[in-house]
Amino acid sequence: MPEEDTLEDMVQYKGWMVKKRKHGSVLFLDMHVPQFPGQLFQVVASKDAIPAQFDSLASLAPESAITVEGKLVKNSRAPTGEELQLKKYEIIQIPTEAYPLATKEHSPETLLEWRHLAVRGTTYQKIWLVREESIRLFGEFFHKNNWHAVSPPMLSRSACEGGSTLFEVKYFDNTKAYLSQSAQLYLEAMIYSLGSVWSLTPSFRAEKSRTPRHLAEFWHLEGESAFCDFDGILRVEEEAIVYVIQNLMQNKRMKQHILDLGGNVSYFETIKAPFDRLTYDAAVKILHKKNPDFKWGDDFGAEDERILFEHMKKPFFITHYPTAIKAFYVKEESNRPEICRSADLIVDIGELTTGGQREEDITAITARIKKEGLDIKDYSWYLDLRKYGSVPHAGFGLGVERFTQWITGQHIRDTIPFPRSARMTQFI
Repeated sequence: MPEEDTLEDMVQYKGWMVKKRKHGSVLFLDMHVPQFPGQLFQVVASKDAIPAQFDSLASLAPESAITVEGKLVKNSRAPTGEELQLKKYEIIQIPTEAYPLATKEHSPETLLEWRHLAVRGTTYQKIWLVREESIRLFGEFFHKNNWHAVSPPMLSRSACEGGSTLFEVKYFDNTKAYLSQSAQLYLEAMIYSLGSVWSLTPSFRAEKSRTPRHLAEFWHLEGESAFCDFDGILRVEEEAIVYVIQNLMQNKRMKQHILDLGGNVSYFETIKAPFDRLTYDAAVKILHKKNPDFKWGDDFGAEDERILFEHMKKPFFITHYPTAIKAFYVKEESNRPEICRSADLIVDIGELTTGGQREEDITAITARIKKEGLDIKDYSWYLDLRKYGSVPHAGFGLGVERFTQWITGQHIRDTIPFPRSARMTQFI
């Protein structure tokens, strides 16, 4: 037995027994205890210490909820660096049926089918913890830089992105409404109140994409800032991302979780601002060496982004996309209106953020809305923002699930507790 130092006279924990190992007259329990998320907590029970309860404890079914009480001692070989030497225990509840995920390995399909139970596992716990800390750090970055958190709606009459990817819902009196694709238009209204604003809201895209980077419902972190130009918003993006990554790497527990999940810690430790920038024109020239069929004016697909990242070898912005493939609100370049002030941040898994400068001129944006074939009446309130004291402004959006996917190396379906997409038929 390892050398033991008693930490407490007697402590008590409540949790779930995940698995057990018996070695003669000693029983080792691995427990899921809320005080130690992301790790299994080790309980050691000897027959001498609990002679009347030992056999019943040895026969306990996985996921039984119990209260354990005993002495907490140091043990470097235990998952948490300490273990509980059991003095007594009480049963809270025993499962009425055998736990379906008791074995070690399961297919992705099985884990999706039983997702409501799979979320208990330590791998998922680590993902939720890294995700939670990342969100907290983004909020901390914004707070330190005088950005204000606001709460935009999730129901809208106006489309922010493409109309073909809208989820339509029936509103009062059979009026049509849509689940939000982005909070951007509402954040633009809020900059006239608070200057620089950000939000974290669910967004919904009715995309039938079968790539490992898309979800139909995801959490969207977005920011908009008054008196901010194109270069300014790119600096905000890179500084925010570097702030989050550096703090995750400096947090021993988070860094270990990321390592355990398969995240490339050595790579993240090298990421620094400013990020390189590559114009769309330059990116097309690079692509033509491997894909001569790519045409100027096309949007980049996942394979195109992979080729470009292999060329750049570190996070970088693609800037000045063709105006025709970007939304109506992006500001055109005055000396070259066929391109606009839009940028995507590209990392090794592809696009991570989209941002740019917004068109503040009432005449220009009205023309763009009409050109896109949108109903001008649906955007009357949005045009008011240009009529009454508009200013240069810019913003960006980042999907929390894709960011978590990038950091942890996990599939995007596993970066949110209950994933929604066209390819995932399980619905709980």
